[in-house]
Amino acid sequence: MSVKVAAYCRVSTDKDEQLSSLESQRRYFAGYIEKADGWELAEVYYDEGVSGTSTRRREGFQRMMDDAHAGKIQLIITKEVSRFARNTIDTLSCTRQLKDIGVGVLFINDNINTLEPDGELRLTIMAGIAQEESRKTSERVRWGQKRRMEQGVVFGRSMLGYDVRDGRLFINQEGAEIVRLIFHKYVNENKGTHVIARELLESGIRPMRVSEWSSTVILRVLRSEKYAGDLCQKKTFTPDYLTHKKKYNRGAEEKIYIKNHHEPIIERDIWEKAQAILAARALTEEQKSRHSCRYWCSGKVICGECGGRFVSRTKKLSNGTYKAWRCAAAAKHGTKKLDSCGELIGCNGQSVNDRVLLASVAYVLRLLKINRKELVAEMTAEIQTVMNMPEQTDISPLEESIRRIRLKKQNLLDKFLEGIVSSADYQRQNHLYDEQISEIQEKIDRQNQLQAESAYQTSRTEECVGYLEQFTDSEKADEHICAETVERITVYNGHLLEVKLKYAPPVRLKYKASGRGSNYRTAFEYENSLSP
Repeated sequence: MSVKVAAYCRVSTDKDEQLSSLESQRRYFAGYIEKADGWELAEVYYDEGVSGTSTRRREGFQRMMDDAHAGKIQLIITKEVSRFARNTIDTLSCTRQLKDIGVGVLFINDNINTLEPDGELRLTIMAGIAQEESRKTSERVRWGQKRRMEQGVVFGRSMLGYDVRDGRLFINQEGAEIVRLIFHKYVNENKGTHVIARELLESGIRPMRVSEWSSTVILRVLRSEKYAGDLCQKKTFTPDYLTHKKKYNRGAEEKIYIKNHHEPIIERDIWEKAQAILAARALTEEQKSRHSCRYWCSGKVICGECGGRFVSRTKKLSNGTYKAWRCAAAAKHGTKKLDSCGELIGCNGQSVNDRVLLASVAYVLRLLKINRKELVAEMTAEIQTVMNMPEQTDISPLEESIRRIRLKKQNLLDKFLEGIVSSADYQRQNHLYDEQISEIQEKIDRQNQLQAESAYQTSRTEECVGYLEQFTDSEKADEHICAETVERITVYNGHLLEVKLKYAPPVRLKYKASGRGSNYRTAFEYENSLSP
């Protein structure tokens, strides 16, 4: 009975000469298998234009593994270890999986057969060499890219207003007009990013690479130094040559900034004004760390019509500032209707003044006044429960245990290299040590998480109790108090609100509002039995 043999070949780029090499490899392996006695060609699997440092993105490789598990392959041949994988872990993991199901891998140039007794040891050495070569190649490529960046060569894709060709930026006039319009609206007309995005969408102007305009897209345009003629590169970097995952460069590596690199779309003084406005409107880092939301009820106001979130809308009037909340769907698309694709968009939900929301919270808190002592006592008891939690386990002994196990791992490796311990015993014991370290590390992580959660819960609950005890019978409600006590507010049509405070049942209110500016007044009726 003939042995079903498959071959695997790969090239790391999709250049013409590499693809020609790939075709030559496929023909060679097909002929190699057909000439061998007792071998039957199953299939020649291949991948083109992908790196060998990870097997996850190689479709041909993954299909070969699946076919092997399905019993379609009994032996795999490949040119050398570096063609199979340049990641030692992937190489050993995949060959072990195949060996467990009786499928061997024959590396022709390296003369390694994984079914032989010393196959894995030799494979480990060769795979390590291949991985090290991949690391060196990655460093050489990164070094070369950095030198070219310093020379002004552009790495990246075309963008709104610019086309990238042969490492240079060329102005795309159609896109450049949109960029100029965005800066004009932001700097000269003093419009916000949300407004600009909506106006561009209503004008039928389409963005690049995204489905529609958004505040994030507008901000990306306003912040880009390229529109002022400068070039900043290495905004992202790849810390691990094996995974190829990119990360934002927040100081880990030096960025390359070249001023007056290319023809600008926006005059520098206009661009600098835009940056100054962005900086003035941005929240400080301290504010961002203290508050996850910009307003006291951000994310807590729900539309009773569609179930969506409400967003804040602010207008500057002659007698002050008017702030209201509106359903996000209504703010974006207007009233409920069908769009050009037949999809239902928009919402008929009513907006509500910010003062109404604040006053409604004050009214509900006054309703709960008779139970206020019980409410404070309940929250205080919760604090006490947290404070009386069992003392956190000291993690020092756990860390010491990990240190001792790592010493054992090192000693085991030394014995393996000296030939005292066999490869199988080394792998089995080393795996056991890794499991022990993982188990202890999980205990350490749980203790750290428990301690952090306990401290956070205690701090927040104490703050909430403090705010409740400071609360008075005033018509006004402090935003900080409301932010700490409100769980959600649902807004229904017909001037109906449902206010849900933390640690309290929901309360439904009918409200009336009259007057403007300093004469603005609100009145509430307790309507808890009323169904929306």
